[in-house]
Amino acid sequence: MTDLNHRQTTSAVALLAFACGVAVGNVYFPQAIGPLVASGLGVSPDAATAVVTATQFGYAAGIFLLVPLGDRLPPRRLLVTLLTLTGLGLLAASGAQTLMPLAAASVLVGAATVIAPLAGPLAAGLVPAERQGVVGGTLLSGCLAGMLLSRALGGALGDWLGWRAPYVAAAALSLTVAALLARLLPSPAPSTEEPYPALLAAPLRLLCTAPELRRSCLYQAMVFAGFSAVWTGVALLLTGPAYDLDATAAGVLALVNAATMLCTPVTGRLVDRRGPDRVTLVCLLLVGASAPVLALGGVGGVPGLSALVVGTLLLDVGMQSGQVANQVRIYGLGADVRSRLNTAYMTCAYLGGTAGSWLGARAYGRFGWPGVCALVAVLTGVALGRHLLHVLTGVRPLPAPAAASERAGRPAS
Repeated sequence: MTDLNHRQTTSAVALLAFACGVAVGNVYFPQAIGPLVASGLGVSPDAATAVVTATQFGYAAGIFLLVPLGDRLPPRRLLVTLLTLTGLGLLAASGAQTLMPLAAASVLVGAATVIAPLAGPLAAGLVPAERQGVVGGTLLSGCLAGMLLSRALGGALGDWLGWRAPYVAAAALSLTVAALLARLLPSPAPSTEEPYPALLAAPLRLLCTAPELRRSCLYQAMVFAGFSAVWTGVALLLTGPAYDLDATAAGVLALVNAATMLCTPVTGRLVDRRGPDRVTLVCLLLVGASAPVLALGGVGGVPGLSALVVGTLLLDVGMQSGQVANQVRIYGLGADVRSRLNTAYMTCAYLGGTAGSWLGARAYGRFGWPGVCALVAVLTGVALGRHLLHVLTGVRPLPAPAAASERAGRPAS
């Protein structure tokens, strides 16, 4: 698709950004309706968080098992198939009568809705290297729109029509986007003909041999774990005795952070100009600063809500902008293996997110909201310490694309 003119490229990127938003929303709207699921199925709020954990676990599994196919299969066919499976899984989830079938359907939904990790490498191949940050920021804006709107609309729809309604609406939207992609998305030739076992082995090999990839994975796993812990815990906080609000409140809080969508394209331009490491440092400092601000949210009332707004905004901007920097860093390791590089990166990130959701629920259950905020501070401290160690010990040059391709088991073209 490198010969597409500018208008075609822009249209393709916009369509992919929209698809990313729809797909990512399927991962995040369950966070806003956890208390409704608990009430509807007659389980504890803590037990209902298993739905969020199951979805994120499925997403991590889908990244590892399915995203490498982005280098092997025609992208249009792959994306349409996965969105269709996502729609069917959401319909199955909407009909679940107990927690276990809902969790099982959530694993399927998470595994199939891996559109964003597939779209990133595809879009990066549409533009020259000096514009990859901007394109990455555009796709991430689409992801953020889906993340924020899915929480807000999912919570509101759940309060109005019950917890099953958001699943039905998400299914209809996923199937609609599948039809749009089938009709409008160009389909470039795959970059490899390697067998599936070799594709699965390549991300592990790249993790072992590419220090810059490992570093990026650590940063995002730690930060995303803190992010997931906060958004799992905040629904419990807002519906608990400190605020006594309904499930819509968590979605509205997320919607306040829509300003993050404006930040990621700017971050992309900064990464293109200044390099990913400088941007990463600022992002980690923002996430670290969010922890004490979020802790003030436990006081309740208007002061507490104000702290939650500011704290979640700092957290969202830092985490999402860091994602742009990390992906530009790893895409520079090899043009022919971008889906496999992204597989390694996103698998680590979402395993971190899954662990964060679980740890956040446990921390809230045992220590309350301050425990969740302390968890964010500790996780961010690990990432920041690793980054400062990298800065102090000197920057190692990025390997050439040819070297990365050879490590993945395929000569560079």
